[in-house]
Amino acid sequence: MKILICAHLTFLYFLWVDDMAVATQGGGEGSNDLLFKNITQILDLLLKDYDNSQHPNYQEGRPTTIRTNILIKSMGPISELDMDYSMDCYFRQSWRDPRLSFRGPVDKLSLNIKMLERLWRPDTYFHNGKNSYVHTITVPNKLLRISQEGDILYSMRLTIKAKCPMCLRNFPMDTQSCPLIIGSYAYTSQHIVYHWDKSGVAFVAGMTLSQFDLTSSPYQNLTLIRKEGKTNLPPGLYSVLQVNFNLERHAGYFLIQVYVPCVLIVVLSWVSFWINREATSDRVGLGITAVLTLSTISLDSRTDLPKVHYATALDWFLLACFGYCMATLLEFSGVHYFTKIGSGETLGLDEEDEWDVDEDDDEEWTISHKVPEVNCSVVYNVQESVQDGHFGWRGNPIEVYETTPSKSMESKETQTERKMSCFRQFLRCVVADLEFRRERMRASIAESSTNSVSKIDRISRVLFPVSFTMLNIFYWVMYYHISDECPRNRANFDSRL
Repeated sequence: MKILICAHLTFLYFLWVDDMAVATQGGGEGSNDLLFKNITQILDLLLKDYDNSQHPNYQEGRPTTIRTNILIKSMGPISELDMDYSMDCYFRQSWRDPRLSFRGPVDKLSLNIKMLERLWRPDTYFHNGKNSYVHTITVPNKLLRISQEGDILYSMRLTIKAKCPMCLRNFPMDTQSCPLIIGSYAYTSQHIVYHWDKSGVAFVAGMTLSQFDLTSSPYQNLTLIRKEGKTNLPPGLYSVLQVNFNLERHAGYFLIQVYVPCVLIVVLSWVSFWINREATSDRVGLGITAVLTLSTISLDSRTDLPKVHYATALDWFLLACFGYCMATLLEFSGVHYFTKIGSGETLGLDEEDEWDVDEDDDEEWTISHKVPEVNCSVVYNVQESVQDGHFGWRGNPIEVYETTPSKSMESKETQTERKMSCFRQFLRCVVADLEFRRERMRASIAESSTNSVSKIDRISRVLFPVSFTMLNIFYWVMYYHISDECPRNRANFDSRL
């Protein structure tokens, strides 16, 4: 049958040559009509006994080779929330069907897409596709051409939306590898074998992505094992094509919108170390404002991320900033509880302490205090008394041997500080020792240090900035130079239906 068709086509070809010679002498319009008439006759003869239910080489018992290439026009968006990506591309497939070889007036026939229903074509699909579609404006964007040797070119414009399993441990300094797997749905490797064409995967010049850099796009031919459901049939071998789009994220957006504001908020919370410890509302309000602002930034940065079970690099940074703001509040609570006095607070001292207040005696109460030393040789130990509703002053002169204020202030050292080291004092603060707090109050009263700077504040002014700077250096070095622990989807792909 095939020999008869070829002979008939050869006869038509020579007949067309003779007719063309006659038509050329007669005029141009007759030649065009004759051309279309012969092409129609060729197509009718080609499809007369054509079986589109079998692949081209089924009679020889060998597989049909499908050569594929992709030209990508645009790529994006890449969604971390849904873990997928989209791209607009021209998807091309070519194969040879000897049953459609011919000899005629043209080298290639450009056919209408309605002819696709009468021809065999591979059932190619995307293994990891989610929502792909063919563009249909203004007509379905498809192309079909047949050469004299029976080579078929089938091209279409697609928008492909495919899965991209992402590992976000290093987000936003991460790199992702988004695969695209192409293969036949029904034909095994005994019937269809896929190969990348010479051009493979190409990109339109000037294509860019908003948040990523496309570093590479390696592609390869693979064979996967797939079992068709719960059947007793052995799993089949399927020929597939895989391309990986290796992406590197730009961290500039997150640096401007998240990292720099968080650092500035943490630095702003340290202003409380220079505020007087008697300004309780100012220091507490500053710390709470910093924590609430960080909470807002943290919630906003997580809106476009999936609810993964691990912490990303951005989460660790935000947690560190939270920790420093909370430490600032806790630092002031320690200053307030152990060193702050005055401002109408109850001191919590026992009756045997130095300050005695006799609530039962309504007629007379006395408060003794020591007047700060001045540059003179004699001062008075003054007592203020109230009796019968009248104020009176009386005092006894005492000799003072230290007449220089600077020396007397430098020599002030409480009994608690002489007996205990700084480490032991810190442990007493942590366990909230009440006796230690009373001793600190007595020392502060003796020094008249109501508005003085706490030693805890002095240490914090240096400790917090230095430790935060070292933490940032360690953070950026680690996440920029340590390789990503997440495996990339490069070589093996296992599909189970």
